[in-house]
Amino acid sequence: MNQQVKSPSTGRTLIKVASKQLTPSSDSSVKVVKVDKKAIRKAQNETYLSNSNVKAFLDTIADCEGADYNFKYGAIKGKKNDKWRFTDYSTHPGAGFGGKTTAAGRYQITKANWTENGINKMGLSDFSPHTQDLIAVEGLRQINAIEAVIDGDMTVAIGRAAKTWNSMPLGKGAANRVVGQHYFKYEEIVSMFKGYGGKVSKE
Repeated sequence: MNQQVKSPSTGRTLIKVASKQLTPSSDSSVKVVKVDKKAIRKAQNETYLSNSNVKAFLDTIADCEGADYNFKYGAIKGKKNDKWRFTDYSTHPGAGFGGKTTAAGRYQITKANWTENGINKMGLSDFSPHTQDLIAVEGLRQINAIEAVIDGDMTVAIGRAAKTWNSMPLGKGAANRVVGQHYFKYEEIVSMFKGYGGKVSKE
């Protein structure tokens, strides 16, 4: 049978995951195979990650956050011998500058986020670049932004992403949700998205 993930607003099928129920010819009883929910969730997110608009939006988030895969909080792009960078991707690197936040990596993923969305949701255990990408996709799904990203609806995608990434505004002509923190204007983000090859249907 097929398990389908459908859009809550349009009903359009976004992901199909095939599964089988096997009954050996010599045995009339039905054999129930336990479904690996973590593996299914990971496979779905891998499929989303292969979408060109999703890739472009992840690149845009990284630009807005000013981060890279090996950044702890406090690292600065272009700075040599930056002590807030890490080389061990076997686990989450922990707190960065000031010790107050564990936000790290390309999408500033906290240790709690990594545990919940990486380990608990997808069965991941490292903090590799690919793992970071998958967790970012999971984050977009949880805030109901993934469909808007795929469809190129920047009005919805940016407004919802702003609830997770403070470097983004809540909408056209709006600020971000944290007073005093730097953010990019709506039009700048749309331009970044297009620059990474994103296709826009609504802006």
